[in-house]
Amino acid sequence: MEVIGYAARGADTPLAPYSFERRALRPNDVAIDILYCGVCHSDLHMARNDWGMTGYPIIPGHEIVGRVTAVGSDVTRVQAGDVVAVGCMVDSCQRCDQCRKGEEQLCREGMTMTYGSPDRNTGEITQGGYSKHVVVRQEFVLRVPEGLDLSRAAPLLCAGITTYSPLRAAAVGPGSRVGIVGLGGLGHMAVKLASGLGAHVTVLSRSPDKMADARALGADALLVSTDEQAMAAAQSSFDLIIDTVPVRHDLNAYLPLLDVDGTLVIVGQVGPVGELMTPPMLFGRRRIAGSLIGGIAETQELLDFCGRKNILPDCEMIRIEQINEAFERMVRSDVRYRFVIDMSSLTAASD
Repeated sequence: MEVIGYAARGADTPLAPYSFERRALRPNDVAIDILYCGVCHSDLHMARNDWGMTGYPIIPGHEIVGRVTAVGSDVTRVQAGDVVAVGCMVDSCQRCDQCRKGEEQLCREGMTMTYGSPDRNTGEITQGGYSKHVVVRQEFVLRVPEGLDLSRAAPLLCAGITTYSPLRAAAVGPGSRVGIVGLGGLGHMAVKLASGLGAHVTVLSRSPDKMADARALGADALLVSTDEQAMAAAQSSFDLIIDTVPVRHDLNAYLPLLDVDGTLVIVGQVGPVGELMTPPMLFGRRRIAGSLIGGIAETQELLDFCGRKNILPDCEMIRIEQINEAFERMVRSDVRYRFVIDMSSLTAASD
């Protein structure tokens, strides 16, 4: 099936309309008409080959909400007309120990990403949600709870699960003390989700100017990381710190804030961080960990949780022809807090 999308054809070229072929339905496939697609910072990195792994042309987009238009002969989980979602992956081996326990993102053979990955059957490179339609294996199609605002739900498929997974791994709940470093697309979701789980939530920021925003998102407090006195007083006061900063930065200031057996989880930076000083870890049994999205079952749990609690990202809706401007604004951190593309704009933009 011929489909229109917006693709990057090189690291230095803007995204532009691009025609390509989606595969015919396999017996276990679901065809989806894309209604909304979130814009993730990873989309920008991949389009510009910041990680040195991009093949062109590439159509980004891994935060997808849409409506089922057709299903393969073996599909039992959804039917035509259902509102569904697709996140960062569309396949895995389904056989290894990680897949069997619902951690498909850690598949021993490597997950198949929604875009930029070779299809496990044909080797054809997957293309993402900045397009009109997508075809996905049924096991990777998620249900969208009734009542959840579809125009704002898409970023839950990456920003949401990326921050929800470490909260669940740490069994965060009432009485938990959670710190959030960074208040961007990931950070604002971390605040909302930790608050929704009942934790006492503190935003860590270099500036006191974020106080009003932090409070509005559900945080209980703001700790100014440049205030040496306040940082000293906050030592050993967190069970978990989620670090959402997407660039190289110094972790040493945050480690003493963890209580004994506390963990700092990195979810933002893909690459180097500053040189680490080990005494806070050695003398406080503190840990540094990383976390990558979550499995399909956990992502469905997240969607259901957000449906019950009516937790949604703060979004700015854009048309597809505004995507290059949106990328530039993301570089400047000029978004509060996530862009979502109204994919009904695609047909008009490509005419």
